[in-house]
Amino acid sequence: MVRLRAYGLVWGEDDALSTAPGVRQGVVWPAGLGPPVREVFAGYPLDRLVDLVTDLDGVVPRGFADSEQLVARLAERLAEPAALIDDAGEEAAAALLRLVWGPPVGRVDNARRPLRAGTAGTPVERLLGRGLLAATDDRTVTLPREVALHLRGGRLFEDLSAEPPGLAVAASGWGAEHVDRTAAGQALTAVRQVEDLLERWGVEPPPVLRSGGLAVRELRAAAALLDVAEWQAALYAELAYVAGLLTRGGDDEWLPTHGYDLWRMHDTAERWAILVRAWLDTDRVPGLAGERDDRDRVINTLADESVRTSAPETRRAVLDALAAADGAPDPDDVRAHLAWRRPRRRGALRDRLVGWTLREAGVLGLTGLGVLAAPARDLLAGADPAPRLAALLPEPVDKVLIQADLTAVAPGPLVVELARELGLMADVESTGGATVYRFTPGSVRRALDAGRSAAELADLLDRHSATPVPQPLTYMIEDVARRHGRLRVGTLTSYVRADDPATLEEILVDRRAAPLRLYRLAPTVLASRLSSAELLTALRSMGLAPVAESADGGVVVTRPDAHRAATPDPGRFRGPVVSDESMVGAALRALRAGDEAARHGAELARRRADVPAGEPPRSPAVATVEELRRAIERGARVWIGYLDQQGRASSRIVEPVRLEGGFLTGYDATRAAVQRFALHRITGVAEVDSSSAP
Repeated sequence: MVRLRAYGLVWGEDDALSTAPGVRQGVVWPAGLGPPVREVFAGYPLDRLVDLVTDLDGVVPRGFADSEQLVARLAERLAEPAALIDDAGEEAAAALLRLVWGPPVGRVDNARRPLRAGTAGTPVERLLGRGLLAATDDRTVTLPREVALHLRGGRLFEDLSAEPPGLAVAASGWGAEHVDRTAAGQALTAVRQVEDLLERWGVEPPPVLRSGGLAVRELRAAAALLDVAEWQAALYAELAYVAGLLTRGGDDEWLPTHGYDLWRMHDTAERWAILVRAWLDTDRVPGLAGERDDRDRVINTLADESVRTSAPETRRAVLDALAAADGAPDPDDVRAHLAWRRPRRRGALRDRLVGWTLREAGVLGLTGLGVLAAPARDLLAGADPAPRLAALLPEPVDKVLIQADLTAVAPGPLVVELARELGLMADVESTGGATVYRFTPGSVRRALDAGRSAAELADLLDRHSATPVPQPLTYMIEDVARRHGRLRVGTLTSYVRADDPATLEEILVDRRAAPLRLYRLAPTVLASRLSSAELLTALRSMGLAPVAESADGGVVVTRPDAHRAATPDPGRFRGPVVSDESMVGAALRALRAGDEAARHGAELARRRADVPAGEPPRSPAVATVEELRRAIERGARVWIGYLDQQGRASSRIVEPVRLEGGFLTGYDATRAAVQRFALHRITGVAEVDSSSAP
């Protein structure tokens, strides 16, 4: 009782306690029980109550003046419902048992249709005809409290254990070292796949949907690229986003950030630590990708609809449960364990979050073989997990084994510089414990296009090859380099020039060059109507090796991964919800508005909708942000125009509280609630006269 008073849940004298406003709304079904008979049947019409009492007593009630007396008679009969349950039949009794421990409501079509006990056919109809179920609306039936308590045998709770359910684990011969090594291997794979995904998106950035997410076809393409399931590709994309490695570019494309280039400079363990910290603290739920929201719309990866504020707490709770288990517990045991510790948080979403957390922890290397690994325990304790993981990972190597079939085998993770250079001049053929690279004329040309010379490539291979460089590879590099740059492509729209007129003559007589519409400007210059990029591609398809030429005659150095977006403000990445004075104040205003609505509903609804007449305001984006910042400093209300996902504009009266991460958080006076608004959907802002504001 002292604790209930301290939390403000009850008030009054000890012999006349009352619950605080909102407790009944917060605890809809206390102990899983429905309302008592007097309450649940209070809304029944008089003729229906007469039929019920007549069927239960066997005679038409006489002397009852009103519904209250009929409901009281009904409560007397249902106080001991054993005979009525037996009379309804076994199937009807089984239906009651599905509701007995809560929630005490079920869905039935046309629940309020007239029914009599003698003519009822289905089990549910027999229950409704005897008052063992009450129809609270056209599609909902409720189990009265007295009937539930009878079926429970007088108990309030099914399980009153003072200890949480145990986390049973299957016996295995795995030691802690084997678990940690397995988790470390998975962590290495996760870091590499995030890097592979962002490397591809740096070259071929996927577009941003109008709703702000990633298209399903782009997610499927990413999954095919990484050879993983779609949910795993969604996890990597969301991780990159919340870690600041990926953002929305200016051309409405998903692009790696400059922060990604800095991330790549860290060693593997530090890169992994950045990713898992972001995963543990984010309120985004990758597992929702592909699901449908309450409006039956697909939830896309990287869209705002995947935010769930309970996600960080659930992830920590799951990892804490794994830390307490002596092995790999069953997922159902983990759900039961968390349901005992947080009974008010249980529900379909929480149970699914548990499953998603377990599978994502395995993919990210936080668990090995279902057991929490040592680096993850450091993460939960607030320590840096990178040193523990670094000790488990193989040492980076600076040597590769180059073979005569033009492949190079990296026997382990490469040092950062060698991995970058080798990835530039060779294509990854396979990954695993060892990575296999293949050298091709196209990959060597890619390195030459990026500004490397043949001598630099040969020197790199000599320094980092554990075996002599095979002659076929040396010959291929020299051959590609000898032909590289003999042709230079510029812009007329475009042109081709060469020092040897005979080279251009060979192109002009080649049938494959007919679509290029080339014509000679000079003995060593050809012109084309194609763009320089198209002309380069066409000539290379003919087996030639041209390079791009700048306006001053120099060679254009290109890198396929040159696209980058500005690193976003770290404040954008949302972590656990932390209350501050401004947010608490906004929440209190919302609560008080709710209490006011309960007392003066109609009047308040009229006042809340009272916004200035006319079209919603419009203003430039920069001016909008500045005006919102000033309103936050002054604590003033503003009038904003806001677009929904269908592009419809509405007016809102908002008291801004916080502006960060592309979102405005504030008290929406037109909705009497704390709301979050996406800045790109705010059409404009205008001042509101405080004397007339609602």
